[in-house]
Amino acid sequence: MIKRQRGVSLMGLMMGCVVLVLVAVLGMKVAPSYIEYSSIKKAVTGISGEMRSATVADVRKAFDKRAQVDSIEVITGGDLEVSKDGSDIVISFSYPKKIPLFGNVSILIDYAGSSGAGGAK
Repeated sequence: MIKRQRGVSLMGLMMGCVVLVLVAVLGMKVAPSYIEYSSIKKAVTGISGEMRSATVADVRKAFDKRAQVDSIEVITGGDLEVSKDGSDIVISFSYPKKIPLFGNVSILIDYAGSSGAGGAK
């Protein structure tokens, strides 16, 4: 009886490696953007919890201070939407992030979040 060889061919192995490298590059490019979004979300949630009866200007100043400490550069306090929900302050934000991959190929991610009970939009 003749047994057939089983396994991955050289071409299949090369294609698998190419796919793996592309996924790794994509992850390394997108991860810093998501980490920055998480920092913004954490800052907004913290400010909302700390400042129960503050003015819009106070909220924006507090965000600018946290943004300076956390190295947040994509948005400023002026980009925040501040509103009230009963006695709670709700802070919302949204911004696009363009991430260049290679050549003229890039990814556009629209981030949005809120400090309200509903969480991120």
